[in-house]
Amino acid sequence: MASIASGWVIPREQDAAFESLFAAEYATVVAIAFRVLADAHEAEDIAQDVFCQFYRRYSSDEPWAGAWLHRAAVNTALNHIRRSKRRSRRESQEALERDRFQSGATVSLDPQAAFEQSERTREVRAALARLPQKSAKVLALRYSGLSYGEVAAALEVGVGQVGTLLRRAEAALRKEIQHETPY
Repeated sequence: MASIASGWVIPREQDAAFESLFAAEYATVVAIAFRVLADAHEAEDIAQDVFCQFYRRYSSDEPWAGAWLHRAAVNTALNHIRRSKRRSRRESQEALERDRFQSGATVSLDPQAAFEQSERTREVRAALARLPQKSAKVLALRYSGLSYGEVAAALEVGVGQVGTLLRRAEAALRKEIQHETPY
């Protein structure tokens, strides 16, 4: 048995292929998860789960390995959002109430701007969680820095469809955000 940097133990015959795949795709998988979650630690946990799932199921030298990892990263991250949606809302509300009543003191570093930014982020994430799975995936993949070709491979669609899917997903996201916050 041999191990790679993350501490996983892998049979020697699979070492090179998996290490190569891991080295080539880890940063992208973390970036995709981070784009959805906005939490570096959770994104790394998602990436580890995705690589473990892949390792258990498939050979590391599959030609579609990268696309599978990208798709799994966005699916796992979106599922994580959906599972923790209620908990996040509750924690955010408790934090706002705690800050509001904290010893009668006000936050000194432009609390209005900080609140508006956190509220906007919450709105976008909540709207993303309400979108159809495919729309949320295309947004997360594209805005994680993947090319149209990489997004197409991850979603198993033609490259020519990515632009249309992206435009529709962006429009749906705008509609969801406006629906939640009518101004």
